[in-house]
Amino acid sequence: KPEAEQNTTSKVIQPPVMTTLRRFVMDDLLTFNNVNLDVLTETYNMPFYLQYMSQWPEAFTAAESPDGSIMGYVLGKAEGLGKLWHGHVSAVTVSPPYRRLGLARTLMDDLESASIEVYDAYFVDLFVRASNKLAIGMYERFGYSTYRRVLGYYSGEDPEDAFDMRKALPRDKHKESVVPLDHPVRPEDLEW
Repeated sequence: KPEAEQNTTSKVIQPPVMTTLRRFVMDDLLTFNNVNLDVLTETYNMPFYLQYMSQWPEAFTAAESPDGSIMGYVLGKAEGLGKLWHGHVSAVTVSPPYRRLGLARTLMDDLESASIEVYDAYFVDLFVRASNKLAIGMYERFGYSTYRRVLGYYSGEDPEDAFDMRKALPRDKHKESVVPLDHPVRPEDLEW
């Protein structure tokens, strides 16, 4: 086309970032500050991460960029007894430059797959601050629903309630694990 006829208002489309999902390894603890030094991310002590790596390696996944940096991770485990046997999301976080690309969903899908294929769990659960509307909306889009409110779950300077959100897995054929409780509970009432 002649130059005068070309559309000069078209947007530049960025290609998707290549991502590799892999097991989180000890060396990652020395290089994941770009993810953890963020107000939205809970940071734990080293023994906490090491326990997850050794006990539930299939549920601790890193998303790595082509340059080898950590883009995000999901930290999970399996716990419970009987029909309360489940996968638990202790943390899912994505570094700010990689947010809104679907990486959190990819990491959650990976943990859900491990909960089904490795742990044969009935459901996956997580706790989220009751005031964190953005995260609650994201988890709802991923298929999670609020199972119960946990009063005063988050302690500290500003104590806050949590929502225990759950997603039933194929083993829970009748979705009994996600039927909401009609009353709140306290942290000491939690099973695990």
